Amino acid sequence: MQIKDIFASKKLTLSFEVFPPKQEGNLGALPEKIKTLAALKPDFISVTCGAGGSTQGQTMEVSKIVAENGASSLTHLTCVNSTKEKIAQTMEQMKAAGIQNILALRGDIPQGMTEEEATRDGYKHADELTAVLKSNGFCVGGACYPEGHPESANRIEDIELLKKKVDAGADFLTTQMFFDNDMLYSFLYRLEAAGIHLPVLAGIMPITAVAQIPKMIKLSNAFIPRKLLAICDRFGSSPEALRQAGIAYATDQIIDLISNGIRGIHIYTMNKPEIAQAILENVNDIIGACNK
Repeated sequence: MQIKDIFASKKLTLSFEVFPPKQEGNLGALPEKIKTLAALKPDFISVTCGAGGSTQGQTMEVSKIVAENGASSLTHLTCVNSTKEKIAQTMEQMKAAGIQNILALRGDIPQGMTEEEATRDGYKHADELTAVLKSNGFCVGGACYPEGHPESANRIEDIELLKKKVDAGADFLTTQMFFDNDMLYSFLYRLEAAGIHLPVLAGIMPITAVAQIPKMIKLSNAFIPRKLLAICDRFGSSPEALRQAGIAYATDQIIDLISNGIRGIHIYTMNKPEIAQAILENVNDIIGACNK
């Protein structure tokens, strides 16, 4: 099912994100984890790919496993370090696999390469990839950064670049993780002012290990609120306590987002279905009430 049709039929959506192993050819316990996540009845499960599209083959394989478990998939596709011919071949493989939804991404420039080298024979930006995917009948999502893409000069430029994806035909947007809901609300006001009215999925990352924080800041340019820093400082030495506190913090974020009319909750599971399960135990009835 195309995700744009899910948005048209529901007031609130719930989705999860998983990632394939870095090593090709060995999915390990991931199929069983996907089975557990699919049993939670998400509207779809997003499947990432490695830097520079390095796990694209496994991304499609994992997307097939998602479908086999009765869930719709959102397959990530990057255009960096690829050619237009290779992208065309990948699109045909995706069609043959029954994949209908794609998150169009430029992707990270591989280490040791310049942007010019990494995009010389292909598409330079996600808006170009979006246009090609739309012309081939896919439902296309775009990534967005509530606090600005790390490479953007400022938030004005960031919105201008995002508008190009929207104008190219993106059907919805998925945010990078954020930990202060006010950052998202401010971002949504800027989208409205720019004439961007697409559904926005709020990306929530439950912090369950202190070691996650530096990487999360680098990936998403996210501000870490004092409250979350205090939680990590107080419970960082106790994995069980931090896990519980991290789930509680994410739950509070989600309840506030839903109360303020956000239409989509997207949980970055880090391949830990037990985390998603624990959060849903706290908000299942809330989500159900929104869709009555």
